[in-house]
Amino acid sequence: MSLEYLVRKPKTAVAQPPLLILLHGYGSNEQDLFSFAEELPDELLIISARAPFDMGYGGYAWYAINFDDQNGKFSDIPQAKSSVTKIAEFVKEIQQEFQTAPEKTFLLGFSQGAILSYAVSFHYPNLVNHVVALSGYINDDLIPTEMPPAIATDYYISHGSVDQVLPVDWARKAPVYLNMHGLDNEYSEYPVGHGVAPQNFYSFKEWIEKRL
Repeated sequence: MSLEYLVRKPKTAVAQPPLLILLHGYGSNEQDLFSFAEELPDELLIISARAPFDMGYGGYAWYAINFDDQNGKFSDIPQAKSSVTKIAEFVKEIQQEFQTAPEKTFLLGFSQGAILSYAVSFHYPNLVNHVVALSGYINDDLIPTEMPPAIATDYYISHGSVDQVLPVDWARKAPVYLNMHGLDNEYSEYPVGHGVAPQNFYSFKEWIEKRL
């Protein structure tokens, strides 16, 4: 496989299981979101991927975030684009390896993982059917110059209203952009910082269950 990963196989054996791939945030690793796995539906095949760029001390990134005096904080867009390609290839590898249900691929990303989940869904139309974007935003540098016309993906979006890392205003632009392109989405905010509140977890769990 092109990326390291953890796997939770379906607790109930099914032919062609639905697939959920987890993409962690900047400086974290595949163990982070995998803590959700035990609480998620039994029929899911759950894969938690490790980002390709090693930051040391057990932390990984999908792309570098750099700091300088002129621009402040900025993202390494070439690295981000390379990760979009890597994630798409990884999704295809997992689908093939585990013979998953072709119409039931979920991509769940937190922060940097959410930013790339959006990008993968735009650049590889219908490779993933459902996106759960937690504490992320749509990065203008990672969207196609023209949106493919036949995307059928839908989106669950949530954000902390007091997020100090990625301002909530950035997240609020996502439903506006998706609505403009006729893409189904559900948006919610929770009174937390850069993290996932318990009620947020149960909300996206229910959203996933409805699509199984």
